[in-house]
Amino acid sequence: MNHSDVNQDKKVQWLEQLVGRDLLDKMLCSFSKSTGLKAILVDNKGNTLISTDHAIKDCDFCQMIKSDSNGAKKCQRSYARACIEASKYGEPYIFRCHAGLIMWAAPILLDGYVGSIICGQVLMWEPEDYFLEEIEEMVKGLHIDIAAVKWSASQLEIMSSDKVQAAADLLFVVANQVMQSGMTVLEQRREIAAQQARLAEEIQARKRAEVAMSTIESRSNRINSLEKEQELRTMVRNGEKRAAEKLLEKILVDIFAKSSDHLDTLKTRVMELVVIISRAAVDGGAELSEVLQLNAIFYQELHDIPSSDELCLWTKKMLESYMSYLESNKNQKNLQAIQKAAEYIRNNYRNKLTIDDIAQAVYLSPCYVSRIFKQGLGCTLMEYLTQVRVEEAKTMLKNPKYNVMQVAEESGFEDPGYFTRVFKKLEGVTPSRFKQHAL
Repeated sequence: MNHSDVNQDKKVQWLEQLVGRDLLDKMLCSFSKSTGLKAILVDNKGNTLISTDHAIKDCDFCQMIKSDSNGAKKCQRSYARACIEASKYGEPYIFRCHAGLIMWAAPILLDGYVGSIICGQVLMWEPEDYFLEEIEEMVKGLHIDIAAVKWSASQLEIMSSDKVQAAADLLFVVANQVMQSGMTVLEQRREIAAQQARLAEEIQARKRAEVAMSTIESRSNRINSLEKEQELRTMVRNGEKRAAEKLLEKILVDIFAKSSDHLDTLKTRVMELVVIISRAAVDGGAELSEVLQLNAIFYQELHDIPSSDELCLWTKKMLESYMSYLESNKNQKNLQAIQKAAEYIRNNYRNKLTIDDIAQAVYLSPCYVSRIFKQGLGCTLMEYLTQVRVEEAKTMLKNPKYNVMQVAEESGFEDPGYFTRVFKKLEGVTPSRFKQHAL
């Protein structure tokens, strides 16, 4: 195998690792079967990396051209030129191959890799005599049957410009899906590599420092590890996402520094972290039944992880899942608490209410319920109570049987003077003037 073949194999292997051979083959075959057009994946040298010969073969015309080695080389050069043009503009490139057929290329650009999906082998017009003569001129010098080639050219499918453009656009969608799948894997690899670099640097620093460690220091480290885990639990329970992520990374350094060569031991320690984090999530307000379902999923995923590199990244994702769920669940519970607090105020506005009364009614601390109420409705508990009382007062003032003092008392204002000041501040007029205009 020559150097060029080795490089080509490496390109195929690299792309397959990112996207998957089965997925690439399925995409190209699905496109070919749905359009009736053969699709191939080529690199920027025009070399065919993946072909769909098993799904749809070249037309008779192309098979005859490629049967000659010089013809096959010309096809390759056509593909290379199309690949370069498509990558240059980042969009489908419709072109005419060396033998005169219409084809198009959709670029694939992945982390420095340049390639294209190419398909076509059609005509956009009825083959007239001058075209057949042009075909004869184009294939001159090839050891093929000219008459057979001209006949096969006359049998080619004819597509309108709209259909050609539509097929090119569809091919571009397929190419974009390939790039998106590849970028997802690349991003994950980069994240793993970055995390591993940080962990490796920290582990090496720890190992250098451990040369002079004594038994007492070792015991101190064990205590410190337990303290970190307790601190992590507190952070998760309180919803401190960024702090929890940083502390988890430090804990992972401790774990990997001691057991980096034993995957089963690492998984056991990570499983302990799953238990700690999940219990903290329940303490933070998550539903126990739903957390248990998450645990079951995570235990299965943990069992299937093949390497320590992926285990690190998985542990980080696991924490993110619990934190995101806890935040979502907490937001929902906060909304329910706000609604209950508002309802309690509306039902009891005539009484002398304090923040402690409202907090006790919704089973939350006064400080916490005050904060979430302000965040949710944009006003404090007491401001909302005042608004409810004023709205009730406005309704009563429209009734002739109530005077201003009665309205103040019935709507929860003990002091008529205070009622007048608050009413005018919110409504712009005194209660008496409002009553005059309302009657």
